[in-house]
Amino acid sequence: MTEISFDDFLKVDIRVGTVTRAEPFPEARKPAIKMWIDFGPDIGERKTSAQITVHYTPEALVGTQVMGVVNFPPRQIGPFMSEVLVLGVPDENGAIVLTRPTQPAPNGGRMH
Repeated sequence: MTEISFDDFLKVDIRVGTVTRAEPFPEARKPAIKMWIDFGPDIGERKTSAQITVHYTPEALVGTQVMGVVNFPPRQIGPFMSEVLVLGVPDENGAIVLTRPTQPAPNGGRMH
């Protein structure tokens, strides 16, 4: 593992946002869900695609909060432009479990 400085960590802008819309992404090579996430008035709504179909459905995601990196450049995923990277960790089988706040937090709040 490579050590980084605290200043390096601060370059990664991780924010909390609320999923406002989610839908299946059948065009993706691996099963995925498209999400639109509200990161508050300063950042606004950003969209992403995530391979999280083992533990989540689009309907269950709407209204939930997630953590995401908002300062990566947009990335084309098939016909969809992903603008944010949602964060998660693998479960014992490798399926992604989303990283989320345990209490409601204002959209756009930055991780410290």
